[in-house]
Amino acid sequence: MSLTSSAAPAAVPVDPELAAVLAAFAGLPPMTAEMIPLLRRPNPMAPTDADLADGGRFTVEERAVPGPQGAPEVRLLICRPTGAVAPVGAVYYMHGGGMVLGDNRMGVTEPLAWARDLGLAVVSVDYRLAPDTPHPGPVEDCYAGLVWTAAAAGELGIDPDRIVVAGTSAGGGLAAALALMARDRGGPALAGQVLMAPMLDDRNDTVSAVQMAGHGLWDRAANEMGWTALLGVDRGGPDVSPYAAPARADDLSGLPPAIIDVGSAETFRDEDVAYAGRLWAAGGQAELHVWPGGFHGFDTVAPQAQISQEAQAARLRWLRRQLAP
Repeated sequence: MSLTSSAAPAAVPVDPELAAVLAAFAGLPPMTAEMIPLLRRPNPMAPTDADLADGGRFTVEERAVPGPQGAPEVRLLICRPTGAVAPVGAVYYMHGGGMVLGDNRMGVTEPLAWARDLGLAVVSVDYRLAPDTPHPGPVEDCYAGLVWTAAAAGELGIDPDRIVVAGTSAGGGLAAALALMARDRGGPALAGQVLMAPMLDDRNDTVSAVQMAGHGLWDRAANEMGWTALLGVDRGGPDVSPYAAPARADDLSGLPPAIIDVGSAETFRDEDVAYAGRLWAAGGQAELHVWPGGFHGFDTVAPQAQISQEAQAARLRWLRRQLAP
């Protein structure tokens, strides 16, 4: 459902506990393309190898693996449970950042929390970023890393039948795209897809996109900037690939089970709900959560809030069911 009228409905209120956290971001300038170089500066808070190793619980390494044909190698951050004696399930993770920001350490702490609880490995991919690398570069990087991971499963101690793709925001869109690519190309068989507030639709015209313009941490203007960086003048046009914007896919049949979650007070709400509905309509399996009063990224910036704890627990329960040996 889209809404192009200038008379947008009132914004959905933010959960009171989250609103107190969101208020701290009120003075930030709008996200524009001109801000990208500044926001790409090294993050002094990024987790180190020692942080990721978690007191020896994981072995941590970075590897450069073959990228798409004619493209540079892809760097993978690989965290494996120390001392595992049998092949383990794995989360192949793609970070958020609106297609223009981030690296393979951004957001990886939540997949590592799943790994601690469930005895999993985590592989996080450092895909090239737009606008320096427009579509299809970023998603092809992710796919090349996934193919390598599945092929190297024996060496890595990973069970190739228990690999899920996962991502947040832009990374959630990339995870959905990988599920489509793996199906269409006869690629790795995936055990599931974890789509956390995924960025799925370049048209940016749903009710929630219009309704929540100017609200939260990733609004309609920021979303337009991210999609334009990825697609250029093709954004919103008739010929956008579903591997760039999975909402464009005509056929959602034959995809692995999905969990999709999103906040009710954010841009991506309606495109994510629609994607879940289309998965069901195609005979697929999807678990959908719309967290009341959640803004984009609420569980990252306010992880101790009650609603954030519930969202994190729901994802862990789903993964436990999906990746049981």
